[in-house]
Amino acid sequence: MPIPPSHERSPRAGRREWLGLALLALPLFVLAMDASVLFLAAPHIGADLDPSPTQWLWALDVYGFVIAGFLVTMGAVGDRVGRRRLLLVGSLAFAAASTWAALAASPEGFVAARAALGFAGATLMPSTLALIRTMFRDDRQRSFAIAVWMTTFSVGVAVGPLIGGALLQAFWWGSVFLVAVPVMLLAVALGPVLLPESRDPDPAGVDLPSVALSVVALITIVYALKELVTVDPELLNLGVLAVGLVSGAVFTRRQRGIANPLVDPLLFRSRAFRTALFVLTVGIFTVTAVNFLVPQFLQSVAGLAPLPAGLLTVPIALSAIAGSLAAPGLAGRWGPAAVIVAGAALSLAGYLVLARAAPDRPLWIVVVGGALAVLGLSPATVLTTDLVVASAPEERAGSAAALSETSGELGVALGIAIMGTILTTLYRFGLTDGLPADLDPTARDAARDGLPSAERASEALPPELADALMTAARESFASAFGTVALLCAGITVALGAAVALRLRRPGPAPDRSSAPGL
Repeated sequence: MPIPPSHERSPRAGRREWLGLALLALPLFVLAMDASVLFLAAPHIGADLDPSPTQWLWALDVYGFVIAGFLVTMGAVGDRVGRRRLLLVGSLAFAAASTWAALAASPEGFVAARAALGFAGATLMPSTLALIRTMFRDDRQRSFAIAVWMTTFSVGVAVGPLIGGALLQAFWWGSVFLVAVPVMLLAVALGPVLLPESRDPDPAGVDLPSVALSVVALITIVYALKELVTVDPELLNLGVLAVGLVSGAVFTRRQRGIANPLVDPLLFRSRAFRTALFVLTVGIFTVTAVNFLVPQFLQSVAGLAPLPAGLLTVPIALSAIAGSLAAPGLAGRWGPAAVIVAGAALSLAGYLVLARAAPDRPLWIVVVGGALAVLGLSPATVLTTDLVVASAPEERAGSAAALSETSGELGVALGIAIMGTILTTLYRFGLTDGLPADLDPTARDAARDGLPSAERASEALPPELADALMTAARESFASAFGTVALLCAGITVALGAAVALRLRRPGPAPDRSSAPGL
């Protein structure tokens, strides 16, 4: 059935659009699963392919690096060739790359397949979000659709290990990748029926130097930030970061001077657009600190096994889902700025609770504090994503969606790198004065590398000395954890203030309908 022009369609979505949203959720669900099941299948893959440590690190990381690097490019390509077309091609590519990964017979082949999955994933994420912009023209319906879209990703991350565990119990490790194939083929089969095509009516050519600059900038920045948190700052990593920052600066300058920019500088003239991108990045930055550090606390300080620790993080995942789904209704009644500010206050309370966590205090402090922090900030990620997409003209929806996704990727990378580095530095500083005086230098150096290293070193020590070492290590980690929570609290206050000042009257966005209600 042909899709009528946008000006002839009702501003309110009907059955076809909601079925289309369900279809769009399928690729996103698979993307989220793919990000989480690899860690579960890691022992099986390692035993079968026997990768070197370097090869295994690349297998883990290359997927995220490639997605981050190509999001901006694929958003612009979707604007030009059609978002539905790009989604269908990307779905086929993801199915093919998943089959490649499942059947890989060597570490090199598996790493290459993971890179191909990342490239295909970069085509899917901005395409789905841009199509939501086209399909849902009513403000409140679009906000709810974006909340469902983001919740789908959270659910995929949460249930990915469960589905993966069941598959690994019955089949070989490649089955966790093959599960994506029928889902993607279903999207390809039903996409032309349920999804409209949308593109820039007057597309310009893709500027290849801009593509190269954006890919180099994003991949090198994300790579350097990840490396800086896992190892001591090295000249090579700092050099990679410098390359990324210079490439980003040249890319930005080039966009202002060419007729066919990959990212239209005019988008940033909107105060709502700029503020929403900033709040989205900072919000995900602080939420990442919870997702990254709470599992470490539960396992390293509380001494829980991975399964009990994972179960205790379920309330945090559920709070993210609840906050995302509640955001559109609350914003429809009180306005996005009021909801984000109120959520920031709730998140602030959560971080203050987290700051009280200690080895001798109940674990509910960590669970409740993390859940409150995530519950308060989840509406901000939904509503700012909606503001980013809605603030852009429809012909630039793919670019706007890609910028939203890129902001999220950078928020995650910055959260892990900066908060991880601060925690490591504070841990080492606090450990210096807390270690037993008669501890040998080898064990002392091992303890400084982190709690897992301290635990391994303690196994070779006499019981009393081992207990003293682990007590000092746990207390130092908990103290650093509390300081990071207080830093996140301060950032959350600044985020709320920025929203209150900058989004009180964001002004009307282009192509917005005034139709009321869901």
